Formats: sequence, structure tokens, C-alpha cells
Amino acid sequence: MTSEQDPPADVLERFAGYARESSALTVLFHTRLAERMGLSPTDEKCLDLAVRAEGPVTAGRIAELSGLSTGAVTGVIDRLEKAGYVRRVRDPHDRRKVLVEVVVADAGLFEGARETLREVLAQFTPDEREVLDRYHRVLIETFRRRVVDV
Repeated sequence: MTSEQDPPADVLERFAGYARESSALTVLFHTRLAERMGLSPTDEKCLDLAVRAEGPVTAGRIAELSGLSTGAVTGVIDRLEKAGYVRRVRDPHDRRKVLVEVVVADAGLFEGARETLREVLAQFTPDEREVLDRYHRVLIETFRRRVVDV
């Protein structure tokens, strides 16, 4: 980034504050959601990873995406299966492999979050939403790179 594009210190500090507050509220939201589901926050986030996968996923892939060990993911899958959110199925292409298939994707649990998002986005014009979209895509990609490099 060139120095002309660097944000002034006060802008950087303001956005850092927004990021911290947003992060804290997101963690609290998912903690409460997990409690309502009878899960730990880690289990709920691993379920979310499985939900967002395109079809059944291996335990190894969940481990890769979550940063957890394969042993820890086995425990997560056990708990998710016991709670009725996923089931283990054989890979139709390689019967030696076991896949995790989501049985209950969200059962309306995220509807409050969706409604909040609708309410917030309705306050912005389509052009403003394009800027917000770009901001979030760049932020997510940058965080993704930083997480992988950690």
C-alpha cells in the first residue's frame, strides 16, 4: 500500500475499535447460539464449517479448516453426531473413507442474524453496499492469509 493510501492514525484507530467490538459481539453471538444448540462454541463453529462445505466433508478437512487436531475433530464429530446434527457416512468413491454429512443445517437458528443483516444493509444504497462488499472481501482474504501464515 502506498503512503498516500495509508489511513490517518485516527481512522485506523477508529476502525480497529470497530473490529474489536464486532469480533467480541460475534464471539458472544456464537457462544449463545452454541448454548441453545447444546454444543460448545468450538463444536458449533465446526458444524458451521461442515454446513458451508459443498456436500459431505472428511474429518481431516474440518481439522484443516478449523486448525484443530484430527483427534480433537474426532471428539467434535462424536458430539455433533450424538446431538443429531451430523452423521458419518462412507465415501461412495472410496469405501475406506468416512465422511461427515450434515443432517440439520441450521433449523432457523441463524434467522435472527439474517434479520439483523437485512436491517443493517437496508440502510445503505446499492453503491454503498458494493463498497462494503469489497471491504469485507479484502478483509476476509487478508485475514485468511494471516491465519495461514501464523
